[in-house]
Amino acid sequence: MTASIVPAPLAQTVDATASPFRFTASTRVLASGDAAATAALAAEQLSAQLPSLVTVAADADADPTAGDIALSLVNDPSLGAEGYRLAVDEGVRIAASTPAGLFYGVQSLRQLTSVDGAVPATTVADVPRFEYRGVMLDVARYFHGLDTVKAYIDRASSLKLNVLHLHLSDDQGWRIEIDAYPRLTELASGSDMAGGSGGFFTKDDYRAIVAHAATRHMVVVPEIDTPGHTHAVSLAYPELSEEPVMLDEMSPSDPGGIPISGAPYTGGTVGFSSLKINEQATYDFLTAVFTELAELTPGPYLHLGGDEALGTAPADFVKFIARAAAIVAETGKTPIAWHEAGASSELPPGTVGQYWNYRTPEAGHAAKAVSFVAQGGKLLFSPADAIYLDMKYDDATPLGLSWAGTVSVAQSYDWDPAKVFPGIGDADILGIEGPLWSETLRSLADIDAMAFPRIASAAETAWSPAAGTGEQRTWESFRARVGALGPHWSVLGIGFTARDDIAWTPSA
Repeated sequence: MTASIVPAPLAQTVDATASPFRFTASTRVLASGDAAATAALAAEQLSAQLPSLVTVAADADADPTAGDIALSLVNDPSLGAEGYRLAVDEGVRIAASTPAGLFYGVQSLRQLTSVDGAVPATTVADVPRFEYRGVMLDVARYFHGLDTVKAYIDRASSLKLNVLHLHLSDDQGWRIEIDAYPRLTELASGSDMAGGSGGFFTKDDYRAIVAHAATRHMVVVPEIDTPGHTHAVSLAYPELSEEPVMLDEMSPSDPGGIPISGAPYTGGTVGFSSLKINEQATYDFLTAVFTELAELTPGPYLHLGGDEALGTAPADFVKFIARAAAIVAETGKTPIAWHEAGASSELPPGTVGQYWNYRTPEAGHAAKAVSFVAQGGKLLFSPADAIYLDMKYDDATPLGLSWAGTVSVAQSYDWDPAKVFPGIGDADILGIEGPLWSETLRSLADIDAMAFPRIASAAETAWSPAAGTGEQRTWESFRARVGALGPHWSVLGIGFTARDDIAWTPSA
């Protein structure tokens, strides 16, 4: 029997001589007070995982006995806000300082549970390495609706990821209702890269996403990409946007053609669009958009984009970023921007830079990224050749792109954020995020195929101790532990790609 947990916990012991815990028809999940909601969700998740064996019932009042799963909140500063302790013998006991910690303990229990309901005798003590452990879903280039987003939240949170970054606008479409600018969804949401009808989230849809994420202890980070990636804005409010810049690589023969003022863009070229930097109307627009998003978003962050603004003059870009970041800060949220925004030396204190270049930075990218730290902020790491989840696994992968090369599971595991930039260590790093861009993704099945199993690499880099610091924090251990999740993912309907570099456990 395996005792595999992904991401690797801080400490784990397994008693191979002891009898395993077994779910039965009388298994209960017990908790009280602030832990009761987590117990109810645990019962729901375990019941879905073991549908042919048991129905797990949550009970807030009963005392635990052998055969029960007991969740308890304890006063233990060593566990922090998200840590937990798990002990499995004749019963299961999960303790944490917060409901979030209990939830993560339950996710470890779910992974330890075999398809026949057996759980090895195990003790775990676990805390995360980084505060921010995220995934991004691009709903702008191709619109993925409410049910798909909720399903992705369920999948990501099971790996102890705690942030969903939604890329809500791009050249191909605008995907969120804004009361002050209704033409954004009336005129700029009806297309996508697949030549389809696009779509958008109403405010109630967005609230439903935020609420669902909260039950899984995830926060939502909305992104409005500016000043580039804004052709969709020009369809609704042309007075806010510059004419498209015709880049050398553009050709009428490209899929989607070249951008035309007033016409939807369904191609994949980046960098040609720009808001008008020197018009007050632009900043009135941003103030209204970010204010409405801040009111809808209880989490601490708003993302203002800032990448690939090739259609904006460098001096204008620097000017714009300072003003846009200040507008976000005035809403009470912490600004996040792609690392090119580090060209500005006037960022609000605490602004987070999201680094997307390579594990070994290309010329000029390191200085812009490190600028965020120099200005009192932190870095969020998303190197494209490690954890861009839309990169092809190999040349034969039918979905995805390969502009950052192909990215095997082994390559996605082989890096550490504290080793990318000299002088930048864990104290300067907010966390890790695995972006999933949707140029080629049309369904939840496509999302599953590209994200799984590499999303597990992102989760382990974000949660677990640095590579090489324990016997589990190695590629050989990881490939076996992820492989042991194959039957679990299959039961849950996750259409993972069974890559050859993972040691998959055969399904029962």
